[in-house]
Amino acid sequence: MPGGRLTQQERQQIALGLADGLAYAEIARGLDRPTSTVTREVMRNGGPTAYRADLAHRATEHRAHRRKQAASRDPKTPPQPYGRDAEAVREYEEVFTTVIMASGAPKMMARVWACLTLTDAGSLTASELAQRLQVSPASISKAIAFLESQGLVRRERDERRRERYVVDDDVWYQSMMASARSTAQLVETSRQGVSILGPGTPAATRLENIARFLDFISESIARAAEQAREILHTKPETTPDSTT
Repeated sequence: MPGGRLTQQERQQIALGLADGLAYAEIARGLDRPTSTVTREVMRNGGPTAYRADLAHRATEHRAHRRKQAASRDPKTPPQPYGRDAEAVREYEEVFTTVIMASGAPKMMARVWACLTLTDAGSLTASELAQRLQVSPASISKAIAFLESQGLVRRERDERRRERYVVDDDVWYQSMMASARSTAQLVETSRQGVSILGPGTPAATRLENIARFLDFISESIARAAEQAREILHTKPETTPDSTT
């Protein structure tokens, strides 16, 4: 199986495969590449509907140039915990961030959330986030405010009284419950509109259908979140030395 970076010709084959509606695995077989390579390539370069071979090739060259510049400024890259491949982790973080953006999150918010999620501790301070992402503290503050409003991060104080931003399993539960509450509010508002617009009128009927649909979804989300919290929560099996 060939290694190394994708060539421009291979990227063109990926673009053709996507245009033909092929699955990532099928495209990968045609290139004799791992499916994960094709998945990362597509997701970091716009996703399946926006992937362009020439743009992807230029973006990859630009990223490689930036990494060389960063390495020349800081040649001593700290070792990855658990013996991880630093390059593979960096590439995965790019893919993960792109997927979050595809779900509707702004870029900086997606970068901060991905960074927090992919740390073993699941928490970082504002200065640690700014250093890791090479952005200003103001950018971090704005991103955290957005993520907190969505229930995706929470704040806590460590032993040094520093504010830390946390992503853990309970945050996901709280986020789902916040989503359910928000949807329930929309249900209530829609039903208020039914009486105002007149039951049986086209607009009122539309609102009633919206309310019934969203009411079902809201209850399903809350019920599933409660069940998942009880039966699906897992903990890491071991805690090896961070550099082992």
